[in-house]
Amino acid sequence: MTTNLPFSEWTTIFPNAACAIALIDCVIHHASIISIEGDSYRGRMVEESRAERKAKKS
Repeated sequence: MTTNLPFSEWTTIFPNAACAIALIDCVIHHASIISIEGDSYRGRMVEESRAERKAKKS
């Protein structure tokens, strides 16, 4: 499972805080958490694609 949101922001995508807390508890119970810092590969690809489309229009 991967996410670009810290656990503290999961309440913004789930119906309520209790749901998010329960899910986080289940996920981290048997998980190893690896935090990777840096720019998102997918985000970079989207930006490059937008720039290419914009350049073609000009």
